[in-house]
Amino acid sequence: MADQKKPEVIEITAQDVPLYCPPPNAPRWRLHPRVFLDIAHSPDHSATCPYCSTTYTLKAGEKLKGH
Repeated sequence: MADQKKPEVIEITAQDVPLYCPPPNAPRWRLHPRVFLDIAHSPDHSATCPYCSTTYTLKAGEKLKGH
């Protein structure tokens, strides 16, 4: 069985909202259609990209304003 790479977890700040994947600095090989992710309404302030399985989570202590 081939080794499966563990999905990436990226910690974000309130300045990264609205959140979308792939991020602006993603390498070309990792690009996929842009998808917006809603962490504001998630109980644990995290969201997982349906294309690449990258999980984004709000940094501890960060507060979302107006979302």
